[in-house]
Amino acid sequence: MELFIKYPIEVQLELMLDLLGVASNTEVGKKYDFSSINNYQEFRERIPLVEYEQIAGQIDRCRKGEQNIFWPSQIKWFAKSSGTTNDRSKFIPVSTQALESCHYKAGKDMLCLYYNNNPKSKLLAGKNLRLGGSHELHHKYNSYYGDLSAIIIDNLPFWAELSSTPNQAVSLMGEWESKMRAIVKKTVKQRVTGMAGVPSWMLSLLNEILRSTSKDNIKQVWPTLEVYFHGGVSFKPYRSQFERLIPQSDFKYYEIYNASEGFLAIQDRNFEHDLLLMLDYGIFYEFIPLGSGEKAAEDKIVALDGVEIGPQYEIVLTTNAGLWRYRIGDTVVFTSLSPYRIRVTGRTKSHINAFGEELIVDNAEKALERVNQKHQSQISDYTVAPIFMGNGKKGSHEWVIEFKSPPEDINEFMRDLDLSLQNLNSDYQAKRYKDITMEMPVVHIVRENLFYDWLASKNKLGGQHKVPRLSNSREYVEQILHFDSNTT
Repeated sequence: MELFIKYPIEVQLELMLDLLGVASNTEVGKKYDFSSINNYQEFRERIPLVEYEQIAGQIDRCRKGEQNIFWPSQIKWFAKSSGTTNDRSKFIPVSTQALESCHYKAGKDMLCLYYNNNPKSKLLAGKNLRLGGSHELHHKYNSYYGDLSAIIIDNLPFWAELSSTPNQAVSLMGEWESKMRAIVKKTVKQRVTGMAGVPSWMLSLLNEILRSTSKDNIKQVWPTLEVYFHGGVSFKPYRSQFERLIPQSDFKYYEIYNASEGFLAIQDRNFEHDLLLMLDYGIFYEFIPLGSGEKAAEDKIVALDGVEIGPQYEIVLTTNAGLWRYRIGDTVVFTSLSPYRIRVTGRTKSHINAFGEELIVDNAEKALERVNQKHQSQISDYTVAPIFMGNGKKGSHEWVIEFKSPPEDINEFMRDLDLSLQNLNSDYQAKRYKDITMEMPVVHIVRENLFYDWLASKNKLGGQHKVPRLSNSREYVEQILHFDSNTT
């Protein structure tokens, strides 16, 4: 870690050349003549940017048993990416090198960073409560697929397994509600010092633990609990609920950025919200600046030495599992260049631009955080879609919100939310000016547990399943409202 902090550019360029050398005799390596690429400029000119659909055929061949297509070592694990509720899944290859040199190395670094900041910590004196997904065996082709968390748990070294709870059998259960009951039974009497998992599902588990134990807060269940490592979704909508469940002012929240494609970044300081970009995990990074209209300026793509503080970038990855210049779909901003720290701002496909308003998830999360503080409200879940113009009507946005603690006046809440969005986003403000293009947002307050029940109806509980926050399509809003009308 010390090496990449002192010499980040050199570490990344050496890594790029190493990846090319290792994969030079693969099908992809021969196609683009990896062995003759000697610098970043040639790398950029020779190898095209790709999205999943463009390499899905190669991945499918690998899942069926073909090897040495995009990476030389055998690949039998595939992380089933279920970042949204779309029925179509992505299967991201996970190599042995990625498990060992990326994910498990990140776990060790995460502990080292935490202990460096908290030398009196007793984290390893207890168990870490892990909340992972499930995995299935693809019988026809003898390849394994499932949530990344499940693949990691299934391959953990024995020393990591000993410090984790629940055991592997419970952690890899597929049916979410049975799994949650089993976790409660296995963990409530243990000495739990840390937790790790996606906030939305961890919150469901903690509430179930309180119901089962009749305790007022989680510290009464686990007095030794000191840190929660979270990732997968933005923590902003959930922070106030966790602070209510864990009433301890110095309790630590550590964010991690662990995608199906690789472990990218770790929070390296107490009580900060940016993440240290990890540069020696077998991942070579490139960044596409987002221009006007959130459109990526692909011709202006840069390596690490070309980024600046402030602008938003789409991330492009080349990995030690055989992804070459792969557009992951996440967006970040750099908050520091020495060392390189980032903040995740959203996804390229998770925004609304129906009227030129360019609303991104980062805007929505910040606005909700401000308005919730003012109205002393708490949101469990939400999704937003456009109301398209038609029949002489102007456009608008439609919010479907499930509150944990609703505001006293929902109309005032929405007015404040609208104003906060205008203050954060000049494009949104311009379209809302005097209602010329867009009218006031429309809001639906839905019953408690509606989002949970809707995901359950689609067999998408647990893991990294979640409802898209923002969408240019009305698909999710209409499905959820229809489901609500049929179940109330």
